[in-house]
Amino acid sequence: MNATSPPQRHNRKRPLVTNLLLGILVIALAIVPLFIARNAEFGGADAQAEKAITEIKPEYTPWFSPLWKPPGSEIASFLFAMQAAIGAGFIGYYFGYARGRKRRAEEDES
Repeated sequence: MNATSPPQRHNRKRPLVTNLLLGILVIALAIVPLFIARNAEFGGADAQAEKAITEIKPEYTPWFSPLWKPPGSEIASFLFAMQAAIGAGFIGYYFGYARGRKRRAEEDES
């Protein structure tokens, strides 16, 4: 910190309120669609693509088949959720690491 710069005040209440509002927004974004589309079918894009392809060209045959097919839709959903969670973990780690490096660099400068 410079001798000429004014002391910085950190308001701890503001980030708490911001984080709470963002958390409520995320929860609302997850729940509201369930009420808006009550009787909707939440199928995957793969099933929709297969349906569209068979409507356009009924004699179509796939080029290849999967090496392993999960025994149930619950397991497929679990694997998809795990893949998303691992990706989110990597992204969160990167942002935390980058923020830590930036703070350390700022502390070293002062």
